[in-house]
Amino acid sequence: MAIIAVLVSVAVPMYQKSVIRARETVLRQNLFTLRTVIDEYTYDKGKAPQSLEDLVREGYLRQIPIDPMTGQADWEIIMEEAVSSVSQSEPGIFDVRSRSTRRSLEGTPYNEW
Repeated sequence: MAIIAVLVSVAVPMYQKSVIRARETVLRQNLFTLRTVIDEYTYDKGKAPQSLEDLVREGYLRQIPIDPMTGQADWEIIMEEAVSSVSQSEPGIFDVRSRSTRRSLEGTPYNEW
C-alpha cells in the first residue's frame, strides 16, 4: 500500500504538469495563428480588422480559437493607435493576448505572451 501511495504522489504532479504544458503549447499556437491572420488581413484589406469576427466573416478563420487557459474565446484585444494605424482613420486590432491572470510553468504571465 505504501508503494502505491509513493507512486501516486510522484505520478499525479507529473501528470498535472504535462496537462499544463500541453495547454501552453496550444496557447502559443493559437496566438501565433491569430497574429498571423491579423497581419494577413491587414495586408490584404489595407486596414486592420475591427473585431475577431471580421476574420471569420472574411474567411481567414473558420472560428475564433479557444483560449486554453480560460476555456473561452474571450481574447484580450489590443487596438492600434489611430496615428500609427495603416488606414489612419479606422484603427483596428493590433494584437491579441490571453485573459488569464495565471503564470506559466516558466513564471511569465500568460497575458503577456
